[in-house]
This record gives sequence, structure tokens and C-alpha cells, in this order.
Amino acid sequence: MSSDDTFPFRPTLLANRRAVVTGGNDGIGVAITCALVKAGASCAVVARSKAKFDAMLDTHEFLQGSADFIQADLESADATISAGKAAVAWADGHVDILVNNAGVALLGPLTEYGVEAWDKVMAVNARAPFLMAQACAPGMIEQRAGKIINISSQAGTIGIADHAAYCASKAAIDALTRVMTVEWAKHNIQANSIGPTVVMTEMGKRVWGGAAGEPMRQRTPIGRFAEPDEVANMVVYLCSDASNILCGQTLLMEGGLTIC
Repeated sequence: MSSDDTFPFRPTLLANRRAVVTGGNDGIGVAITCALVKAGASCAVVARSKAKFDAMLDTHEFLQGSADFIQADLESADATISAGKAAVAWADGHVDILVNNAGVALLGPLTEYGVEAWDKVMAVNARAPFLMAQACAPGMIEQRAGKIINISSQAGTIGIADHAAYCASKAAIDALTRVMTVEWAKHNIQANSIGPTVVMTEMGKRVWGGAAGEPMRQRTPIGRFAEPDEVANMVVYLCSDASNILCGQTLLMEGGLTIC
């Protein structure tokens, strides 16, 4: 257990719940995995790099014994289907929480954007969440309980130059979240998506931390970007019973940018 006194949730909030987090060993995913374990859940991280997973355990020692690794390249449909089966087996048939966090952004102007880049972004950002949810939902339906959180983006709501595939993929996951709700809410499964602004991971700092991010920061009423822990804390809330009335929503964590 972490000794972090700033964590806003009690350590038994998600006790005995089995959570699957795609991309849970990098960027926002690390914060999500850490937060879920701090709240009492056990986690299976679905990702490509075992080395990054091991490094995460070395850095956050409290994860040891509460986080396991399932290796998969989510660009591949077959690998994603296999990962979904492995995740369900890891949870003894009943995944309680699925966090579809893995994502990729390949940028370029519309007139020059290639089919391969488009297909990769859509495969990881939209198809993989669909396949993972398809694998986990039967167990959730059987136990009449489940939480699905899809990490989307403000880009699913607004247009951003050079982000055609990324914006389209995030709009797709928001739409998929609504369909999940229409079909599965009657089984006590709550599906929601989170649409953050730029998140200040190491990559976010490199790309948006300097002058490149200033125009967007100036247009954002709160005047800053999001921190990984802010997104992770929202995930924990959505995984808790306190959020049971929330279904099919995209919770925009963008400091007010989209209302301007």
C-alpha cells in the first residue's frame, strides 16, 4: 500500500475488485493502475512492454502482488482478442472493471495522411476497446455488475488540425460508450468515457509543456493542462458505487476549453 497521504479515496473502496487496464504501464496508465491499487483493486495490465511494466513495479513498490501483466499489441485484432480472453481468465471469469486506456496519436494534414496511419490509430483507439469490452461483458452480465471506463479525449468533441484519425477515433469511443450503455446498463454495467485535455505525462510535457502548448493554455479558462492523477482519480470515482447513476456519459476534463 502506498503511503501517499494526498490520495482522496479510502484504501478499501474497490476491495476485492478485479480491474483490467490497457496501456496501464505507461503515461496516464501508470497513474490509473496506481490509483486503482491504492483504492484496493487488483489489476491486470494489458500492454506491449514487459520492461515498462517491471520498471513501474520497481518505481511503485506497493503495486507488487497487486498488479499482473498480460502482453499484447492492441494494433492486432487477433492479439487483442487473445488478451481479452487472458484478462477474463485472470479474473476467474468475472472482470469487475475494464479501463480502456491504451491509445496512439499519429499526426498529419488530411491531404497527406496515409491509410496505414489511419488504420493503426483506429485499431488501437477504437477497435481494441470494442474487443476488450466484448470479452469482459459476458462475465459482468452474469454477475450483474461491472464498470467500463473508456479514456477518450477532448479531441472527440472538438476539431484539432493534423489530428484527423485521433479525433475520429475518440469520437468513435464516445459513441461506443453510449451504445454500451443502451445495451448493458440493464445488467447493472455502467460505461462512461473520460475526455481529458492534454495530460502532463512525460510525453505531454515534452510536446505541450513549452511554447507549443501556450495557445491552448490561453484558450482554456482554467489556464493549465491536466495532471495524470486528476484523470486517475476520476477513474476511481467512476469505478466506485458512488457513480452508479452515471451511464453513457463523456466526462470532459478540459478546464472549460470546449465551452469557449
